[in-house]
Amino acid sequence: MERSQPARSARLVLEPLAVRHAEEMAEVLGDPALHSFIGGAPLGPAELRARYVRLVAGSPDPSVVWLNWVLRLRPEDRLVGTVQATVTDGGRTAEVAWVIGTPWQGRGFAREAAEGLVALLLGRGVRTVVAHVHPDHTASAAVARAAGLTPTDLVEDGETRWERRAPAG
Repeated sequence: MERSQPARSARLVLEPLAVRHAEEMAEVLGDPALHSFIGGAPLGPAELRARYVRLVAGSPDPSVVWLNWVLRLRPEDRLVGTVQATVTDGGRTAEVAWVIGTPWQGRGFAREAAEGLVALLLGRGVRTVVAHVHPDHTASAAVARAAGLTPTDLVEDGETRWERRAPAG
């Protein structure tokens, strides 16, 4: 599977992650409330820059492809969040995640980005899309559902596994 490529949705541009995004993304992701379900704390610009250097370099495992995008809100020309996919199983399985900065939540950006990401992955031959959602995170569950994923009975690290399988054929 090829590296991240730009994509567009109705209001967003999915820009391939670059180290230069770190400073603006540190502001977008700076609210500690974003970590209430995933743990940890916000990273500062220098820490985020170091993380982005690693992500942009790609997975050290050649059988794993990391695809990462920042979400640029076109009307305001500003970053509002991220989406990512970790592609494994020879390009057949992708685990996805999304984060929208607190000021932009509740406006449908996560749904729009997740729907676009899932469509992009299925268009590239991914057969199974997976997300892990905390059972109390109703907003993320709604995003997963809108992207066509359904909850399974599997719980990993306290999060429910959601899946979407491409139709056979």
